[in-house]
Amino acid sequence: MVTTRFAGAAALALLVLAAPAAAHRSAVPTRIVSLSPTATEDLFAIGAGKQVVAVDDQSDYPAAAPKTKLSGYTPNAEAIAAYKPDLVVLSFDANHIEAALGKLHIPVLEQPTASSLPQAYAQLTQLGRATGHADGAAKVVAGMKSQIAAIVKTVPRPKPALTVYHELEPDLYSATSKTFIGRVYTLLGLKDIADAADKSGSGYPKLSAEYVVSTDPSLIVLADTICCGQTAAKLRSRPGWSTIAAVKKGGVVAVSDDIASRWGPRVVDFVRTIAEAVRTVASR
Repeated sequence: MVTTRFAGAAALALLVLAAPAAAHRSAVPTRIVSLSPTATEDLFAIGAGKQVVAVDDQSDYPAAAPKTKLSGYTPNAEAIAAYKPDLVVLSFDANHIEAALGKLHIPVLEQPTASSLPQAYAQLTQLGRATGHADGAAKVVAGMKSQIAAIVKTVPRPKPALTVYHELEPDLYSATSKTFIGRVYTLLGLKDIADAADKSGSGYPKLSAEYVVSTDPSLIVLADTICCGQTAAKLRSRPGWSTIAAVKKGGVVAVSDDIASRWGPRVVDFVRTIAEAVRTVASR
């Protein structure tokens, strides 16, 4: 089944004031705990890294982040409180952690999984305001917008459109154009093969090998290189996959699982990588 790192609400980020007294809190937080890998990347990017005292066990970037055994999936209020935070940032309310932290008078900022670039920008802006780094956040957002716009301009738009298969895991779970990553592909002029297979509307359908082979995608993006060691060579050895256009013509792109599943500043790197692959495939 799809792992929780790919799931999440597509709502705009909301500030959850876990303690009644926090509604009047105006001081800039100096002890931040992040239970969201994307939030961790955002915090350091906007200049709030020195205020971060602990991050969860999935926050592996940047290297300077104070990684701990704290879990964003099964959070423990007492373990979090031990770091004496004046702000906790998380992506979803696992185990009713917001209420538990509220009882301890610890404010919480909930930033659900973004479903679009504008939502990702909004979360960076919100973090900037919450941490006293509004200017830093504005610069990061402006830089992201500028770089992505410049990259998109370089991408050819062949007709018919090139198709893409995004692999989340070797059991063939994928992502449709309704998801954050899917919207990135749409921005680059790609048609997502998972769309027609998403009968439930979850955004993350499980495809069959026969379906992938029959749709013959122009581009295959492997977002399971770290978790599952997938490579172009391994794809070629799958029954029938050697006939797929992407496999035959060098259209298989291996990307970092982390970059492909987060919506922070490094999405620019992802866009650049896919854009280069599109240019290469379109020129053949």
